[in-house]
Amino acid sequence: MSSDKFNWKKNELEIGDSICDFCRNNNKNNKDICIAYPNGKEIINNECEFFKDNTLDVLDGESMGDYYLFNLKKAYFDNGKINEWNDFMDKFKGISDEDLSNLLNEYPETPKSLIDILKNIDGTNYKKLGEENYCLFFFNSDVEDGKYPYYLLSGKEMLDTKDEYLNYDYFINREFEDLYVDEKITNDINNVKWLHFSDCVNSGGTSQLFIDFTPSEKGKKGQVIRVLHDVDEIRVIADDFDSYLNMIIKNNFKFFETL
Repeated sequence: MSSDKFNWKKNELEIGDSICDFCRNNNKNNKDICIAYPNGKEIINNECEFFKDNTLDVLDGESMGDYYLFNLKKAYFDNGKINEWNDFMDKFKGISDEDLSNLLNEYPETPKSLIDILKNIDGTNYKKLGEENYCLFFFNSDVEDGKYPYYLLSGKEMLDTKDEYLNYDYFINREFEDLYVDEKITNDINNVKWLHFSDCVNSGGTSQLFIDFTPSEKGKKGQVIRVLHDVDEIRVIADDFDSYLNMIIKNNFKFFETL
């Protein structure tokens, strides 16, 4: 991915330096190589090619979507999988203007952070290029204590599955007492607007994630809900999408523990 898609404050280098302080302090393998490019890459114009801010704890007014991508890329590096990230991001681009327009027509309240993510990468679930399929783990939830990985759906996939909630009508209608449904979720099947943004590594067969724009009176518009099969439950896991992203960051992208 081109670093110019990120707007982090510039971390200028001292004259004669070959790498910024952030990379020098955090690269355990080679303190003279930018951690975004473990095989080595020339620093251009005395500016670090990727880590342009030396703090991961302050948003400083930047997009939560970009902040999430910033931290996710670092997690791929920390877990020895930066080549997988770079390979995927080099091959695939962000959402097209047409697909974004269609998505916003259907979901005008789509969180800005999700839009910003899609502008950088339009889905990570079995992207086809030639004869090959490519995937990139992107999210997690509370399943298996956060260790179970999920993919990001593309804008088109989100639209193609806009009626996915109908598969859970028996949950929403509370037809069975032994199925857990969070009280923050509506019980009116005729008034449901869920944005399906993520499937688990099992192609959604075990779990799916939605942004809920039609909660119950006890819920919050924009809350993130997790559907789990086999155990059969629907639970709110975050009050909004930004809080959901921040939860994953603060928990250090636990899905890497299973890879």
